[in-house]
Parts: sequence; C-alpha cells; structure tokens
Amino acid sequence: MQKKYLRKFPLLLAALGLLGLSGCQTLDLGAALEHGGNLASAFTTTVSPEEEKQMGEESAALLLGAAPLVKNTSLQRYVNQVGQWVALQSGHPEIDWRFGVIETENVNAFAAPSGYIFVTKGLMMRLKNESELAGILAHEMGHVIQGHYVKTMLKQKKAQAVAGAASAFAANQGKGELGYLVNLSRGIYSSGLDKDDEFQADRMGVVLATRAGYDPFGLPRILQMYASSTGQGGFDLLFSTHPGADARLDKLSTAMGDKFDGINGVSTTTTFNRQMTTAFPITKKK
Repeated sequence: MQKKYLRKFPLLLAALGLLGLSGCQTLDLGAALEHGGNLASAFTTTVSPEEEKQMGEESAALLLGAAPLVKNTSLQRYVNQVGQWVALQSGHPEIDWRFGVIETENVNAFAAPSGYIFVTKGLMMRLKNESELAGILAHEMGHVIQGHYVKTMLKQKKAQAVAGAASAFAANQGKGELGYLVNLSRGIYSSGLDKDDEFQADRMGVVLATRAGYDPFGLPRILQMYASSTGQGGFDLLFSTHPGADARLDKLSTAMGDKFDGINGVSTTTTFNRQMTTAFPITKKK
C-alpha cells in the first residue's frame, strides 16, 4: 500500500468488563506529588511494577491538573468501553487500563505509565467514526505496552523534576498547585518520545485495532488529518509529543503495504454517532 493510497482513503461493540474512571477522578494530586519525591530519587535504569504504577498515577495527575476530565459521564463510559475492548486484544491482562477525555480544544492524545490513556476533547470533536477512535487508543496502548514513557522519563532524568516539584509543592502547602502541575507536565511531555517509539506505536495501533475488528485504516486517517491541518487552530498541541504526521504516514504505509487492503473491519457504530451528536450537538465537524 502506497502513501498516496492512504491519503485517498475515504474519510462497537457492547461493553466488555467496563472499567470506571474512579482511578482518574479521585487522584489526590497533592499526595501523588508528595510521595513522588522519594520514589523519583530511586529511579535508575529500571522500575518495578509498583514504581511504574506510581509513575502512572503521578503523570495522570499532572495531565489532569493541566486539563481536567470532560464532565460527561456517558461520553467517558463510551470511550472506556471502546478502549477496554481494544485492550483485550493486547495480550496484557495485567495492565489496569483507564481511559478518559480531557477538557481542552487542542487536538492530541496522551498515555501515562501503567495504563492511563487520555484523548482531548478537540480530537474527539474531529473524529469521523469509531475506527479512528479505536486506532488512537490502540496507538497509545502501544506506548504503554512498550514502556516508552517510562524509558523517556528515565532517559531524560525527569525524576529529578518530579522530586523538585514535589518539594516545591510541599513547601508552598498547596499554593499555586496548578502552576506546578502544568510546568511539570510540560517538562515531562514537551520534549516528546523518540521517533522510533512513535513509529512502533503506530504499527502496534493498526494491529490492535484490526484484531478488535475495526477498519485498519482508522489510525492512518487520523495521521492524514494531522498532515493536512498544520497551522490550523487547535493543532498547536497541548504538549508537542509527536514527530511530523507526514513522516509517520510514510513509515506506516511502508509497514502496512497491502497486507490490510482486503480486511473489512467495522468503521463506525450507532453508539459512536449517538455519543458524538449528544456530546457535541452544535459542533460542526471539520
């Protein structure tokens, strides 16, 4: 499959073991940062499952401090249903996956260690069908499964930043909490992941979404949207975490070839259409 084929491609399932959002909604930001100092100082080149869990909680708290969850229980439940179904295809039942839509008009998605995945409201508003959502969630799952954020945090020694922010937070007794969270979030996420990590997550995203029964071209369509939207409002990302969409399309096109051309997966569902109409009733999709 050539890149030009991807660019010409035209722009589900019941809940299975739905996981609630309580893990995201009830995170104690102060406690997460307070305990982060001691934990961060111990990070070297590897982390234990317990340490990765703590890293995930801290990172999720930071992201939610910068942009809280959208106050729409039905939408959050729906995204969790899609995410949990795709996650069943990953072969990693030990990961406690949690999904959420965060309140920002920027167009992006994020993952944190230990199974936290967030899609921005701005990106949700631009989705055309459920296979695109599945592809996005599957891409972020790839980052978690491969430990990309853990590796990047350790590589860039962001643990010291966590420890410093925790100390500042404690010293100020919670004053200016949001400022510390936003600054630290930018410190962890702004430099982004390695390009090879993004390319690997793209490949995994296509495979996981296809295994879940979706149209495999959902994620490529999202990359095409990014490639054609450079400079538009909302695409100045909340945090700049990805290499260029053109480069990702090139790599993904080469990896996919024509292997997926005959697969007739699910594109969309009535549930997706209902959720988008209800959640964004006056939004004209772009």
